Amino acid sequence: MGKKIVLILSILAILIGASLMESKTIHKLIYPKQYSEYVEKYAEEFDLDENLVYSVIKAESKFNEKAISHKGAKGLMQVSDITRDWAIEELELEEVDIFDPETNIKIGCWYLNKLYKEFGKLDLVIAAYNGGSGNVRKWLENNDYSEDGEKLHNIPFQETSTYLEKVKNNYKNYKEIYVGKE
Repeated sequence: MGKKIVLILSILAILIGASLMESKTIHKLIYPKQYSEYVEKYAEEFDLDENLVYSVIKAESKFNEKAISHKGAKGLMQVSDITRDWAIEELELEEVDIFDPETNIKIGCWYLNKLYKEFGKLDLVIAAYNGGSGNVRKWLENNDYSEDGEKLHNIPFQETSTYLEKVKNNYKNYKEIYVGKE
C-alpha cells in the first residue's frame, strides 16, 4: 500500500511540475526583467525595444552587475573599456562607475543605438555588439560571409555566431512572455 501512495504522489508531483514549467511564472523567473527602471528609461531614450536590452543583458551577464568577461568587458551589458571611453566623450559623462547598473545600461543602450544607426538590422546589430562593428563591416564586404552585402550568411567567429543565436532566442522568449507574441 505504501509503495502505491509514493508512486501516486510522485506522478502527481511530476504532473504539477510539468504544468508549472509551462506557466508564465516560471518563464518570468527564467527571463527576468531586473533593473527595469533603467532598462525602460534608456531603451526609450535611445529608441530601443526594452526586450532586446533585457535579451542582451541576459546573454552578456545573466544580470550579474559585477560580471567581467575574459576580454575585460564589464557589468550587466559587458561594456568594453573602449566603448566606455567613447561613451564618456559622446555623452559628456563625468565620473563613470561601469559596474553601476544605471550607468552600464545607459552606455549599453547608447551603443546599441549607435549600431542600429550604422547597420539598421537586428542580426547585424547583435553581431556587431559582440564581434565589433569593424568586423561586421568587413564580413559584409566579403562574399564568403555575405552574399548581398546586406546580411551575413556566415559568421567566421564562432563566439559571435553563438551569441547572435542566444540573443535572438532570448529576444523571442522575452517578447512571447511579456508582449504575448513572437
